[in-house]
Formats: sequence, structure tokens, C-alpha cells
Amino acid sequence: MKSNFPIKRNIKVVLLSGASSIHTIRWANGLSDAGLVVHVISQHPPLEAFNDSVTLHLLPSRGALGYFTMVPSVKKLISKLKPDIVNAHYASGYATTARLVNYSPWLLSVWGSDIYDFPERSFIHKWLVKKNLIAADAVASTSIDMAKQIRSFTPELIDIAITPFGVDTDYYQSLTPALSERNNNQSIVIGTVKSLAPKYGIDILLQAFALLLKNLSISQPEIEKKLSLRLVGAGPQESELKALAQELAISKRVTFVGRVDSLDVPKELEKLDIYVALSRQESFGVAIIEAGAAGRPVVVSDVGGLPEVVINEKTGLVVPNDNPEAAADAITKLVLNRDLRIKMGNSGRAHVQNTYDWNACVYNMINLYCDMIDNIHSAKV
Repeated sequence: MKSNFPIKRNIKVVLLSGASSIHTIRWANGLSDAGLVVHVISQHPPLEAFNDSVTLHLLPSRGALGYFTMVPSVKKLISKLKPDIVNAHYASGYATTARLVNYSPWLLSVWGSDIYDFPERSFIHKWLVKKNLIAADAVASTSIDMAKQIRSFTPELIDIAITPFGVDTDYYQSLTPALSERNNNQSIVIGTVKSLAPKYGIDILLQAFALLLKNLSISQPEIEKKLSLRLVGAGPQESELKALAQELAISKRVTFVGRVDSLDVPKELEKLDIYVALSRQESFGVAIIEAGAAGRPVVVSDVGGLPEVVINEKTGLVVPNDNPEAAADAITKLVLNRDLRIKMGNSGRAHVQNTYDWNACVYNMINLYCDMIDNIHSAKV
């Protein structure tokens, strides 16, 4: 998708980042579509295809040690490419490489677990992340909450740029309304698109769904029969979560879809009536933005960056973390009120279009690049 924003200068950027992440791929392709010359240096093979205009430099994969052993190769590559800016993604691994390469200007984009989880493993882990953060010419975070987390152990970093990760809202315009909006007699599908990992609280969602069915089987049995839960994603908890669904006696109402290609996420959202994310930890909330772009009302936990992307009581409902009862109550509110689902879904779509359109997010990142490049040039004069 070509950017609608004119870029009036030639910029060459090196993304030092894991090509196995869809976030790396989307940033690289988005920047390339906007007219930048984009090179990606990675020791991780790509998960999906880059644009033809993006050049991938794939180095041997050596795990954690690779971030150190790849330094001479990266330094040689960057010396040859002479980029206007290096953008390292992830505060631990690739940021360590960028710090040791010592090219300027370089921007460190933090993602989430590198700030919330990695520093808590030990004093050494925290020391490494802090050293990388301070060494960068600038630091960017996708959310305000994550910027606060950075300052909690690196208070000297006052200016942290907010560069949210948006969605191509045009791509979602063609999605059909939820089945329950088109026909009152259709089933009501509740679901999520998340990795099946502990921090994303899929177990909480299963418990909330079980409570939902139990409560409505007494008060609204006809509506209870229409409900189903759809879980899109794969992960280390899959067997455990399937066993939990059996234990809760809801397995016949739950569909485990597995992982889908990022391009198929809108099609999966199209199958849902209500999107639920009950994460125990979340740095930003890209999936919530995607659900909003699809016009689906959301229920989210009050952790990390999730409340930042939801207008409570307008685009969705925010509930206390790790509280299946509160989540069940919020979902019930949407299940029993078709008009509210439609109203919140429409408000969510408008909010995403106005705040998180992908073109605007890419342009925001490019403006940050330009400011950094100009500041470095000014300092040299």
C-alpha cells in the first residue's frame, strides 16, 4: 500500500531487527511504500515476504550469542550502505548489536517484553537494557504505558517518542458486519486473535466464557444457545487450554483455529461479533486496533497499553485484570444488547481511522527519523 503522505527527501534506513516478526515486516514494507530506501539486517529468517523494494541482509543465526558475533558483519554492512539512520528494534538483542556497532544516528524502538519482562530476569539483564537505552540517540515506544515503564528504571530518559503501530484502515472497509448485526437469529461469536501464551490470559477468557454460559443458561437460555468462542492463534499453552475447556465443560462451544497468516487476520475478525483481550500484560494493543478497524466492540483488561487504545464505554469495555467474573459481566452486557454492539463497533472504527491509521503512523515514524537526522547534522556544523 502506497503512502498518502508525500516524502520530500531521500532517506535510507537500516532496520536492525528480527525478520521473523510481522512487526518488522510491516515497518519495513510501510517505510518502503512511503518512498524510503529500506534495508533490513537480521539473524532471523523472514516469517512472511518483504516488498521487492526492501533489501534483506540475512546473517547466520546464532541465538543470543549472535547479537555479539554479528557486530563485525553489521558494522561492515552499515559502513558500505551509509544509511541516514539505523533503527534497531528490541531493547535487548538487536539494540546490543546497534550499541556495539556505534553508528549515529540510531533509534531504539522498544516492543514490550524487552521492557516489561527481560529486565526483571536479573540485575545483569536490567543493566544491559538500560545501557542500550542510554546509548541510543533516541528511544521510541508504541505506548505511553511502556514509556513510563522505561522511565521506571531509566529516569534520565525524559524524551521518549510515541510511535504507535497502526493498521491499514482501508483494508478493513470491505468487511461485512458481524452475523448478529445482519440477522438477529444468527449465532453470536466471541473471540480473540492472540498467541496461546500465559501473558495473554486465554485461560481467563475461557473461565469468563464458562461463567457467561452458566449465567445466561438460567436467565436467557435462548440467547445462551447462540454463543460460541473462537480462539485464533497458536502457542505453548495450547494443550493446557484445550484441557481447561474440557474441564470447564465448554469444549463443544470453543473452536481452536490455530495460527493464521497476518493477511488473514481481517477475515478472522469478520467472523466475530465481540472481540475480547484479557491479557495479563500488553505493551500496546495492535489486535485491539485491528478489531476496532473491523468495527467490532471490544472487552479488554486494564493492563499496559490496552486502556490507551480503547475509549471505555464508547468503543469497548475495560475490565479489571485477572477477573473472569468482571469479564463475563462485560461480555454479557454486549451479548444482550445488539444496538450497543453496533454502536461501539462503529465508534471503534471511527476512533481507529482518526488515531491509528497506518499511513499516519508511518509518517509519524518518518518525521522522527527526519528530526534525528537533522539534529545530528546540526551538531556537526
